[in-house]
Amino acid sequence: MAENSIHRRLGAGGGGGGGGGRGGQRGGGPAEDVDDSQFETSAGVEVVTSFEQMGLKEELLRGIYEYGFEKPSAIQQRAIVPILRGRDVIAQAQSGTGKSSMISICVGQISDTSSREVQALILSPTRELAAQTEKVILAIGNHINIIAHACIGGKSINEDIRKLDHGVQVVSGTPGRDESDEMLSRGFKDQIYDVYRYLPPELQVDWLTEKMRSNNFTVSSMHGDMPQKERDEIMAQFRSGETRVLITTDVWARGIDVQQVSLVINYDLPNNRELYIHRIGRSGRFGRKGVAINFVRSDDIKILRDIEQYYSTQIDEMPMNVADLI
Repeated sequence: MAENSIHRRLGAGGGGGGGGGRGGQRGGGPAEDVDDSQFETSAGVEVVTSFEQMGLKEELLRGIYEYGFEKPSAIQQRAIVPILRGRDVIAQAQSGTGKSSMISICVGQISDTSSREVQALILSPTRELAAQTEKVILAIGNHINIIAHACIGGKSINEDIRKLDHGVQVVSGTPGRDESDEMLSRGFKDQIYDVYRYLPPELQVDWLTEKMRSNNFTVSSMHGDMPQKERDEIMAQFRSGETRVLITTDVWARGIDVQQVSLVINYDLPNNRELYIHRIGRSGRFGRKGVAINFVRSDDIKILRDIEQYYSTQIDEMPMNVADLI
C-alpha cells in the first residue's frame, strides 16, 4: 500500500491515482525519468512536468529547490495539482518515488500559516515515516514558516498536547501512536475511521453547500465558526422560506425550531448516538409528520445498529415511494 495518504474533505469528489513506476525521489534527491506507460491515470488528470506550472507559492518553490528537487517525479506530476484543486485523490507508487514529499508540498501550499489551527492531518503506517514526513514538511516549508508536529509512540503524550495547544498547522502521526505495515488490518481500520469521523464537520458542510449550489439548489449553511449576526440572518432566510434547504452541523441540532421542516437528511451519522434524536427531532414539530433519511456506507452499519438498539427502534431501508411520505 502507499506509504501514507492525505484526504481533503474540502474536495469535490472524483479521484486520481497512479500505480507502479520505477525511480523517482529518494532521500531528497532529484527525480528520475519514469516511463509514462507504467502509470494508470484517471481521466481528466493532466501531467504537469514542472513545479513552476503548478501555481505554488514562491516561498514554497524556494524551499522545494533548496531541498534538492529539480523537477517533480512521475507521481508528483499527476497527484499534486488534483489535490490542490480539492479533489479526493488516491495515489499509489513504489517506495522512494516521492509520495511523502508530494504530500509535504501539497500541505505547504494549502496551509494558512497566519493561523495556528490544525489544517492537515497525515497518517502513516510507521513511526519512522511519520517522523520523516514531519521533517520534510518543515524543510520544504522553511520559508513559509510552517509549523508541523509528529504525534508518535515513544514520545511524551503531555509534550504532544503542549505542542498542539500552542498551535500547529500540520500533524503527522500513526494510528493510536502505534504502527502497522497494513493500516487497514488488526483493528487499525476502526481507529482510522474514528479519526475521519472526528474531523471538523464544517469542512464537509462547506463542500456540500457548494456542490448543491452548483446544481442550482437554493441552500444556505451555518456552523460554529460563523458570527452570530450571520447565523441569525441565515435562520431568518430559512424560516421565511427564502432558502428551502439548510445545511448545518451538530452544534445546531438542538436549537433549530422551524415548524415547516418536514425532512432531515443525515449526510453522516452522528459521532454521538444521543445526538441522533436531536437531529431528527428538527422535523415533525408540534404533531406534524416528519421524515429522516440517513446516508449510510458499509462502515456505518455498526453505528446504525447501535442507534437502533439505543432507541429501541427500527430504521428501515429507504422505500422507493419516499416522496409520498414527506
